[in-house]
Amino acid sequence: MAEYAPLEIPENPKLTHNITWFAQALRKAGLPIGPGRVIDAIRAVEAAGFSEKRDFYWTLHACFVSRPEHRTVFAQVFRLYWRDPRFMEHMMAMMLPAVRGVQEERGGQAGEKRAAEALLDGVQADVPDMEFEEEGTEIEVDASLTMSTEERLRTLDFEQMSTEEVAAAKRMLARMSLPVQPIASRRGKPDPLGARADWRRTLRNAMRQGGEVQMLARKSPRMRWPNLVVLCDISGSMSQYSRMVLHFLHAVANHKGAGWARVHGFTFGTRLTNITRHLATRDVDSALAAAGAEAQDWEGGTRIGDCLHDFNRDWSRRVMGQGAVVLLITDGLDRGDPEALAHEVKRLQLSARRLIWLNPLLRWDGFAPKAQGIRAMLPHVDSFRAGHSIATLEELAEAISRPDDLGEKARLMAALGGP
Repeated sequence: MAEYAPLEIPENPKLTHNITWFAQALRKAGLPIGPGRVIDAIRAVEAAGFSEKRDFYWTLHACFVSRPEHRTVFAQVFRLYWRDPRFMEHMMAMMLPAVRGVQEERGGQAGEKRAAEALLDGVQADVPDMEFEEEGTEIEVDASLTMSTEERLRTLDFEQMSTEEVAAAKRMLARMSLPVQPIASRRGKPDPLGARADWRRTLRNAMRQGGEVQMLARKSPRMRWPNLVVLCDISGSMSQYSRMVLHFLHAVANHKGAGWARVHGFTFGTRLTNITRHLATRDVDSALAAAGAEAQDWEGGTRIGDCLHDFNRDWSRRVMGQGAVVLLITDGLDRGDPEALAHEVKRLQLSARRLIWLNPLLRWDGFAPKAQGIRAMLPHVDSFRAGHSIATLEELAEAISRPDDLGEKARLMAALGGP
C-alpha cells in the first residue's frame, strides 16, 4: 500500500470538507473511491487552484473517475453538489413522485436520481454549510398501495431507475427467458404418417426387395432450434438501456429451457465487437465486465451503418446460416449516409429469419420517425418495438412467436406515407 505524506490542509478548510463529503456521495452512488483517492483529489485541487469551475470539474474527474460508465453519475453528482446552490430542492423534487396536472413532467437526465439518492443518504447526520431556503408546506403523498414494487419496476424506464431499482431490475431480468418455437428444417425424418413422400428411401427399399416398390416411404420435417443474434448499441445515448439489455441477454444465453441453438451477442458504437464468448460465463457481473473491457467504445459516438457493414461482411455467414432471429437494439440516431445505412439493414434483413428492432425512443407517446437514420432503417425491419423497460422485453416472446407481428412499424410507416 502506498504511503502518503502528511496532508497539508488547504487555506479553505470548508473546501477540504466538501471534497470529502462529495467523495462519500460518489461512493454511495457506486464509484469505487477509497481514502487514497480523496487525499489525491484534495492535493490535486490544492495544486491546480480553484479559479475556474471547468478546471475544478476535470481535476476531480481525473481523481475519481476510472471507468467510462461512471462519467454520467459523476457529472450529475457534481452538478447537484457544486454548481447548484439550491441543489437540495432539486434533489427532493427528483425523489418525490410527480403528480399529473400539478407540474410539468420532464424526463430526468441519466444518473440524476441515483445522484440525488447518494447526496440525500445520511444528509441529516452531516451536511456541509450551504444556503437553503425555508421549508414550505409539507405535502405527503402515500402511493404505497397503488401498485406493487415489482409491477412498478416492470413498467419503469431503465433511464429513470435509481441504484436500488437498477439492482432489483437486474434480479428480475436474471429470472427471465425468451422462449422460441422450433422451426421446420429442410431435412426430413422417417414418419409413416408424414405429409411428404420420401422417394430416396422408397427406391432404396425397392432395391433391397428385388426392384419392386411395395410401400411408399413417407417423411416429416425435422424440427430444429434457431440462433439468436443480438446487435446492441452502446453509444452514449444508449448506455443505460444497453447495460440492462445485456443483463437480459446473459440470462437468455444461460437459460437451458429457452430453446435457442446458440445466442450470439455483438455490441457496436464506433466499431463492432463480438461478446459471444463472454456471455457463456455463468456469473453475470464477470461476463459483463469482460464484455465491457473488450468493447472500448462504450458511451462513444454512433456509426450504425459502418458497424452493420462490418457485421454483414465478417459475421453474417458464420452466425446466421440457420435462420437466425436478429434483435437490433438502437435508437437509430446515426449521422452517416442514410442510403448506405438502409442498404446494410436490408442486407441484414435478407440474411435473417426475422429482424426485430427495439428502440427505447418508442417510450414517448408522440414519437415520430423524423431522424434520417430511423427513416432509413424502418422499411427494412420485420417488427419495430419499444425496449425501454422490463415489460417491453417480456413482450419480445410474443413478437418472436408471431411471424406477422409488426409492432409499431405499420403505424409509423403510415406516418411516412409508405405501405
